[in-house]
Amino acid sequence: MADDGGIAGTGNGQKNDAGANANGDAEEAIAQLFDDYQAGFNDYDIDRICDCFALPAIIWQHEKGHVFNDEEELIENIEALLKALEKEKVTQSDFHVASSHVSGSAALVTLDWVQESADGEAVFEFTCHYQLIQDGVDWVIAGVVND
Repeated sequence: MADDGGIAGTGNGQKNDAGANANGDAEEAIAQLFDDYQAGFNDYDIDRICDCFALPAIIWQHEKGHVFNDEEELIENIEALLKALEKEKVTQSDFHVASSHVSGSAALVTLDWVQESADGEAVFEFTCHYQLIQDGVDWVIAGVVND
């Protein structure tokens, strides 16, 4: 269930070409962000995953919010997550864009994830909601809510 590289469902209803082009650029940059994020998980690359985040970042999981103020705190969390995935023998993480909305320099994107073992068996299936912000020409994750 690999992503097709595009962010589906974005658009702000603008009718002028400048707005449509800006939104298309945002969609492309956001798709690249999530491709990098996915590659980080598939390669167990802590730095690549960390580079996808703005700091401070907020991650809600197990009904608790965690604020990561600096890269060291975020890396610690990512290391623990990757160790858990390794323990469960996850070798591949794939996503499908469930919904997305871009508005100016902010975006909300929901991804359905499947993490599989080497034999293609689903180990984890879950949904994450991402709040993104634009940082210059790049888009980064400011907040995550895990379902």
